[in-house]
Amino acid sequence: MPVPRNHNTRDENKAIKAGDVPQDWADKPAMRSQKDTDARWTKKHGKSHYGYKNHVNVDRQHKLIRRYHFSNAALHDSQAVDHLLMPSNTGSGVWADAAYRSEEMEARLRARGLRSHIHRKGKRGKPLTAQGKGSNRTKSTVRAGKHIFGAQINDMGGTLVRTIGMVRAKAKIGMKNLACNMRRLVQLRQLHPCPA
Repeated sequence: MPVPRNHNTRDENKAIKAGDVPQDWADKPAMRSQKDTDARWTKKHGKSHYGYKNHVNVDRQHKLIRRYHFSNAALHDSQAVDHLLMPSNTGSGVWADAAYRSEEMEARLRARGLRSHIHRKGKRGKPLTAQGKGSNRTKSTVRAGKHIFGAQINDMGGTLVRTIGMVRAKAKIGMKNLACNMRRLVQLRQLHPCPA
């Protein structure tokens, strides 16, 4: 979720990362109110992004968002899993992209009695085999999270968050997730009308 970029000095960025307010901002409340000190930078596919992440747990059958976790962009996807997994979930499988795969993650899922359907990833000098690529393609047909993000980007005005601070951004994205669920519920009602 991109946000408008701050144009800070290196010293200001260092203070923000340390959780402090830069010295020259203390006496400038108007400037301070326009700076998003919660957003962070991350890299994906060699491209830098500044903002937040919307991690979602999507029901496989109905494609409804069951739970979401909102964080700054620097948080690795695998660190949000504990916030997303639900003990009341009736399914025993977990589908996710390759960013979530690690030996530690596989062990955590087994300890919870969950079956891993996480994409495999190639390693440097050892790319995925044809069988591994085919397995990932099969898993992609089940994963529903990308449909949610596609709907938010294409049908709901994109993902740029024009608020300042994590609290407001989380509220905005939470409302967008709720609106996605409401749209999906209308679709489900059309596909399976309730008997009168």
